[in-house]
This record gives sequence, structure tokens and C-alpha cells, in this order.
Amino acid sequence: MATGWGGGFFETSSVESIKATLQAISPAKWCQIFYALTTAGVLVTASVPREARALLADYGARKAPAPTPEQQGKGQVSPKKQKQKQKQQGQEQDWLVTLVAAVTSWGQVPHSWFSAFYGLSVGCSLFWLAQFLSGGVVFRTIASLQAGAPEPSATRVQITAAWVMLTLQGARRAYEHAVVMRPSKSTMWFVHWFLGLGFYLILSVAIWVEGSRALLRGDVGAPDGSSLVKIGVALPAFLFAWVNQYKCHAHLAGLKKYSLPEEGMFRHLVSPHYTCECLLYLSLSIAAAPEGELVNKTMVSVLLFVLVNLGLTASGTRQWYADKFGADAVARKWNMIPFVF
Repeated sequence: MATGWGGGFFETSSVESIKATLQAISPAKWCQIFYALTTAGVLVTASVPREARALLADYGARKAPAPTPEQQGKGQVSPKKQKQKQKQQGQEQDWLVTLVAAVTSWGQVPHSWFSAFYGLSVGCSLFWLAQFLSGGVVFRTIASLQAGAPEPSATRVQITAAWVMLTLQGARRAYEHAVVMRPSKSTMWFVHWFLGLGFYLILSVAIWVEGSRALLRGDVGAPDGSSLVKIGVALPAFLFAWVNQYKCHAHLAGLKKYSLPEEGMFRHLVSPHYTCECLLYLSLSIAAAPEGELVNKTMVSVLLFVLVNLGLTASGTRQWYADKFGADAVARKWNMIPFVF
């Protein structure tokens, strides 16, 4: 009986300890954990064999890089040799590649479903605006949990500026997807789609959660100089990235199918629209940085995920361009970050 009682006591004690630990984690930390785990998932994907990685990560045009006759004259293999090579590679596939191929062949959804990301982004921005203005229960519950954590808070002016910036980004991307981008018949794995929905859903909380204390107090006084400096640094960077990402997307949409983009920022970068995406999130992390902090840690966790995820995609894009147009076409271009990557 003593052993049974002791086992039950320690079992209960362990459960209570875990419960207390989980309750001590602030909403901002939960957001950071989400983005840390998704970033780790991307890094794991990047570490698997190239064939399996392509099956897991590639979507859109890069899924089927069939060579044209012009490309064959530039050193590309003939269709016959390509088929022979593919057959040989298929015979040499290990169990991992075979398993990944089987799993990813199921659950493909239209690439056009990306529009749901931006609709969700705008919808969440409007939802939180309504919650802020009405003192809604969802907002007050999350904000109260965060306000009780021993973490500094951003000001209400900072959070308002960051919310407006994020809303502008979501609205512009929704417009681009509806009006600018051309319809595509390509597909993506449903896991990509669900991860994208999760990204924007959590992002809608991450953008304001580190300002919970100020939002609950309803501070409307004049902002301090530090807040104004952060917004002053972030806003020009955001507007530069916001405008130039639109130009990049418009240029891509106007290209002949699967041709090489070479205008504007594409002259120096393989994926400048990804460069702009990273700059957008960097500017948001600065704009919403709490008192005494240079950046907003929750938004930095978002930025790190974006850097890793888009960095992997940019590397794949570079290889796709090199295979299709020749290595010289991208030899003098950075993938995504000038002078770094």
C-alpha cells in the first residue's frame, strides 16, 4: 500500500509540476515556442537527402523543371537521357525517399489556396481591432496572462503602428493574389497550407502580445522618445520593403511563363521578394520593441522562421534557375541577403 500511495503521490506531484510550468509560460513565450518548433522543422527538412527534401519542400514551378529544346542546346540533357537518369535514380532511392514520395503524393492542394493566408491575415487584424475597441474577452484573457509576466511592455502607440503595418501587408498581399498574380495550376502539399494558416494565425497575436500591459491600461498619453525613434527607424524600412515587394511580384506576374526575372532588384538577387519579406518582419520587430529592448523577441522568432524557410526556398530557386538557364545566369547574384546569402 505504501508503494502504491507513494507512486500515486509522485504521479500527482509530477502532473501538478508540469501544469504549473505550463501556466507560467506567457502567451508571448507560447508564440515564440510555436515559431521555434516550426523553424526546427524546416531545418530538419533541409538536412534530409536532396531527393526527399525536394519532395517535402518544393512546390509550384520548381516541382517539374522540364527542359525545353533551347535549354537542351545549353548543355541540358535530352529527354531520353533524362528519363534514363530518372529511372536509375528511382532504382537507387532508399526507403526514406520512397516513404516521403508516398506520403507527399497524397493531399496535394491547389497553389491558389495561398489566398487563404492573406484573407486570414486581414481577417485576424480586423478581429483583434474589434477586440481592442470593445475590450473583448479573448483579448482581455490573453493580455491579462501576458501582463502578469515579468516582461517589459511596448507602448500602445508602438503596437498601433505595428498593427497598421501588418494590416497593410496582409491587405496588399490579398490584392496581389486576387488581381496581380496569374492563376496557376501548380499544387502544394496540404501540410504547407496548414503551416501557413498557423503562421498567420499566431502572427496576429504575436504582433501585439508584448504590448499587453499598455493595451490593458489604455494608455493614450504622448509616446516617449524611445518609442518614436523605434517607429521612425522601422517605418521607412517597412515602406521600402512593402513597395519593392509589390514591384517584384508584379514583375514575376508579367513574365513569360518560367522565364528569368531580371528587372529591378532581380538584377542583384535571386529572390528579392524574399529579401523584402525578411525586411518587413525585421521592421515590425523594431517598431514593436518593448521598453529597454532593441527588438520585439516574439517578432524576432517570426523573423527567424521566415529567414530559414525562405532561405531554403531561395536556395532551391537558385538551383532551379541554374538548371534551366545555366549557372552563369545567377552566378553574380545573391540568393536573398546582399553580401551574406
